[in-house]
Amino acid sequence: MKNKIVRFGLVLFLIPALAFTMVVDPVKITWENLRDVTFKKKWNADEGMFILEPQFGAKVSALKGKEVVLTGYMIPVDIDANYYVLSANPFASCFFCGQAGPESVVSVKFKKVSKRFNTDDRVTIKGLFRLNADDINDLNYIIDQAVAEI
Repeated sequence: MKNKIVRFGLVLFLIPALAFTMVVDPVKITWENLRDVTFKKKWNADEGMFILEPQFGAKVSALKGKEVVLTGYMIPVDIDANYYVLSANPFASCFFCGQAGPESVVSVKFKKVSKRFNTDDRVTIKGLFRLNADDINDLNYIIDQAVAEI
């Protein structure tokens, strides 16, 4: 009887410990997933102009704070600052050229500088997904602590 109690106690002790060591696979997302957003014109007094404020849908909001994997085309914005944008489309037809919407680009904040990317390198990025509705100097979608998957 005493052995059963000890084993039962050991099992109760190990269950929480095992839960913390379980690895959760990142969520593989596509550019289609990021289309779950609409935009509303809003006056920005600081800038003296109307801006498009994102209204994130339930599907894209559910990705907030999760580790995700996304493949796209790299656009170097400021190599010295390690600032890149991942785009659904190559540079010639990306959002910045007027060929797509703001939901087709993601700001990539690398965990550390690992390599330099060239324009239109096709890359798969893994990192923490963040929504941005407030900072007009950054994109609506951000991948923090990003690493390039090889």
